[in-house]
Amino acid sequence: MTSSVWRGWRFVHPDLDDPGIRPGIIRAPSGALAMVEGGAAVRQALLLLLTTRPGERVMRPSYGCDLYRLIFSPNDATTAGLAIHYVRRAVEQFEPRVDLVRVDAGPHPDRPERIVVTVDYRVRLTRQADQLELELDLDGGR
Repeated sequence: MTSSVWRGWRFVHPDLDDPGIRPGIIRAPSGALAMVEGGAAVRQALLLLLTTRPGERVMRPSYGCDLYRLIFSPNDATTAGLAIHYVRRAVEQFEPRVDLVRVDAGPHPDRPERIVVTVDYRVRLTRQADQLELELDLDGGR
């Protein structure tokens, strides 16, 4: 069994990827939908999981992460602890392909209205380590 058993459409997330690239599913130069495989497919699945609100998926109403609940919360240790809890719970429930190594959260060093959530994980099948970093606006984007 190899990591290429995991495939997915390549997409650009509007909040987390390069703002110079149009968000959405990407087309390959041939015109077909671009694909990602292996660890990149797992990474995209994690990004989707952590940025999906529970209830957004009609056929999977419990799928997602409660990070959105932190909007308008103070950027303190309690909010960071909740962010860590929400991420751990979502990944452990919905992403069996990874082991969480470390989840951390804290204020952005230069922007006090933002919290930075760092997720260190390892793909179970390949033992490949990777890291995701999400920044969330706590002021609702004011």
